[in-house]
Amino acid sequence: MRKTLLLLTTLLFSTTLFSQIYEPIKWKSSVQEESENVYTLYFEATLDKGWHLYSQKEVETDDIAPTATEFTFYNEDKAYELIGETTEPEGIQKFDKVFEMDIKYFEGKVVFAQKIKRLDTSLSTIKAEVFFGVCDDEKCLAPDIVEFNLKLSGGNINAIERSWTSDASSEQSEKVSGASDHVKNTEEKEEQRGLWSTFILAFLSGFAALLTPCVFPMIPMTVSFFTKQSKTRAAGIRNAIIYGIFIIVIYVGLGSVVTAIFGADALNALSTNVWFNLLFFILLIVFGLSFLGAFEIMLPNSWANKVDRQADKGGLIGIFFMALALAIVSFSCTGPIVGTILVEAASKGGIAPIIGMLGFSLAIALPFALFAMFPGWLNSLPKSGGWLNTVKVFLGFLELAFAFKFLSNADLVLQLGLLQREVFLAIWIAIFGTLGLYLLGKVKLPHDSPTEHISVGRLSMALLTLAFTVYLIPGLWGAPLKLISGFPPPSTYSESPRGFGGSGNEISNNELPEGAKYGEHNIISFTDYEVGLAYAKKVNKPVLIDFTGYACVNCRKMEEYVWSEPEVLKILKKDIVLVSLYVDYKKELPESEQYVSKTTGKKIKTVGNKWSDFQITRYKANAQPYYVLVDHKEANLIDPIGYTPDEVAYVKWLKRGLNNFPKK
Repeated sequence: MRKTLLLLTTLLFSTTLFSQIYEPIKWKSSVQEESENVYTLYFEATLDKGWHLYSQKEVETDDIAPTATEFTFYNEDKAYELIGETTEPEGIQKFDKVFEMDIKYFEGKVVFAQKIKRLDTSLSTIKAEVFFGVCDDEKCLAPDIVEFNLKLSGGNINAIERSWTSDASSEQSEKVSGASDHVKNTEEKEEQRGLWSTFILAFLSGFAALLTPCVFPMIPMTVSFFTKQSKTRAAGIRNAIIYGIFIIVIYVGLGSVVTAIFGADALNALSTNVWFNLLFFILLIVFGLSFLGAFEIMLPNSWANKVDRQADKGGLIGIFFMALALAIVSFSCTGPIVGTILVEAASKGGIAPIIGMLGFSLAIALPFALFAMFPGWLNSLPKSGGWLNTVKVFLGFLELAFAFKFLSNADLVLQLGLLQREVFLAIWIAIFGTLGLYLLGKVKLPHDSPTEHISVGRLSMALLTLAFTVYLIPGLWGAPLKLISGFPPPSTYSESPRGFGGSGNEISNNELPEGAKYGEHNIISFTDYEVGLAYAKKVNKPVLIDFTGYACVNCRKMEEYVWSEPEVLKILKKDIVLVSLYVDYKKELPESEQYVSKTTGKKIKTVGNKWSDFQITRYKANAQPYYVLVDHKEANLIDPIGYTPDEVAYVKWLKRGLNNFPKK
């Protein structure tokens, strides 16, 4: 009952939240005279909290990409000339997993500048316009245009104020404010989840490092040293705990230094750069080969000798240098793992490297403190042997597999087609298949000890690894492979996007309805409302209007994570007619079909403008994604909703709408 109430509340909230006209950006312009007949034109955008504006950077793609900001200067009489290009701030840069490319965007206030030289001294006003799109973490708005009239008198600021013509009430304004708070809370929660996942993964990696030949044998040696050298058992426990704390301090210090050198957000920018992705790929390949026994990565012996001499001093200083000696001596095993954690944490930016090192070092330090408190536990530790090398080799295979994730990132940005989905999966199948054979003893590596039989634990890991390998194989034929979502390239970046050996659809291309195409997950969809509505009447099904955009991140998230759910996918393929209206489609309408909107007063020039105006006029909403379920008389079967990442709530909404569809 509580779950049902929660779902209904979610639907009601999302209905009120997304049925709004949003105006999250305001523009103003100014002119500054630099010298005689030389001026700088400034365009300042102020964005509401949580919203962002994309860079002017050109994206070389005809399909899914962010809406780049674009300035146009009208100069038909050649009365002035542009000096250089329109400049913009540094902004925030990251690799976007949805668009599969580097993106750059701005938050808060952003100022663009264009220098000009006046050639005709009688020129007093310059006309310009900016084409742009804005998004937050839940929705995007249709691309918009703002016009400017800049007076060359210098220093004159012209504020651009606009308002939508709608029946929005004060109550709706409160709901928009509530939406901003909701976005803020969502951002904070996602950031916390990201840091927790970094901590947990680093913690588990620390335990993995603990079971390597460089670290594991040092546990009984170090604990025995503290218990024997201390005058009392309490002193031994205290010293071992301090030793563990110093281990944490050293590794967290490393994470702090890395963050301080590169900056909290610079690491994120580096990790999304093509060349750094290639560098990370090479590093992980080197780390992986090292773990497999090809060579050892070691710090100079002189470092360890100097630190050992400092450790002999005793006291807190001696304990600190003992911890430092552990970090240096075990570097050949821990270095690759630490490097991998820092690389992965860098992709999240902020304090993630520090959190990662905290998790890793805590896992390393805990055993030393616990075994010092309970020395009798040492007797239960397994003896050092070949199994330690097996752990190291296992980690080596994982390093090799993760390396190709970074190579894939670089390939996706450059769109070279070198590492498409099938190739990536084939490499992973080879890596994990070989790992499974290694665990079964069918493959031998340089440092392996001779074994007459394998343990139950090793056999269990071999079976799990081989099962995972078998799981990957259907991916070559188009299976979604949700367990590893985010690692391989998307299904659209594939040699055969609709699978090998056939179309992967219930209907062949020859049998597609006129005006329809195959969309995401091979769902038949229309991109023209009237055509889709006519087909829906013919087959007696309701229409799902999907107001979407090529540059809409959360539209892609809904398609990838919610529409792919079996129950949702079944409804979208069998029970409704999908009409996807792209509000940012730049194709110009025939001149005879262009018009001035009665709602916004703007000229509707493109197909995208037409669908955006349709959404604003009929549904008093301008955010995407936005879903409307209608019958053949175009009446709503249920209140529209927007971004709904909970597939259970989305299914509930679809079914309630379908139940209201009149049956013939």
